[in-house]
Amino acid sequence: MIENNLKDLGFSEKEISIYLALLKRGKALPSEIAKLTGLNRSTVYSVAGELIKRGVITEDLGGPVRYFAALPPEELMGLADRESQALSKKKKLIEEAIGSLKVFSEKATYSPPKIVFKTQEEISSYLHKRTDEWNRSILKSDKTWWGFQDHTFVETHQDWINWYWAHVPDDLHLSLLSNKSETETQMKQKKYDHREIRFWKEADEFTSTVWVCGDYLIMIITRSEPYSLVEIHDAVLAKNMREVFKGIWRGTNKK
Repeated sequence: MIENNLKDLGFSEKEISIYLALLKRGKALPSEIAKLTGLNRSTVYSVAGELIKRGVITEDLGGPVRYFAALPPEELMGLADRESQALSKKKKLIEEAIGSLKVFSEKATYSPPKIVFKTQEEISSYLHKRTDEWNRSILKSDKTWWGFQDHTFVETHQDWINWYWAHVPDDLHLSLLSNKSETETQMKQKKYDHREIRFWKEADEFTSTVWVCGDYLIMIITRSEPYSLVEIHDAVLAKNMREVFKGIWRGTNKK
């Protein structure tokens, strides 16, 4: 039904009633429209004003008597044209707003953390893939790879450790805490100029490797299977964890 079509186009019931009455009559006095629709005269004036804005009726003020007249049904196409223009204007305003809002977001010091999870089978290749990026981030901060390294990581990823020391930048240093184990002698025998390991006696219950690499926080579990790696890219979180490890480092005796 035409009434449903008009409702879908956003017409109210009163607007539909007046519009259809005028289409049938061509033009009518406000008092005639009131009789045809059962609406009071003040409502007719108000609703007719909205229909004029929609561009589907007009007001005839050429004579001594005020009439409202329906425009040809084809004028309904004007609704789509006006909505299209309004949509284009709104899109332009949104684009301008996005440009302005970017200024604020670019100045923000915090953004949602980016988290990556890797399974046991993926850890080795991921370590090789991400090392250069971690090094770059470290060199932009304090040039130190901080953290705690569980002895089981040395046992399971000695190949990567050897590979890393063949690629480490000259001005990057590693300050790592670790736990005493059968690998202590092995770790100390590896004389790398840029690495210092301090054994943290309170770390008996610390069962995973945690590194702070610039803006990255990396956690690796190799104490029990399945092994896993989690990388969090978050400057604020990494900065706070770096301060934690610095504090522990200062309170740990060098051996």
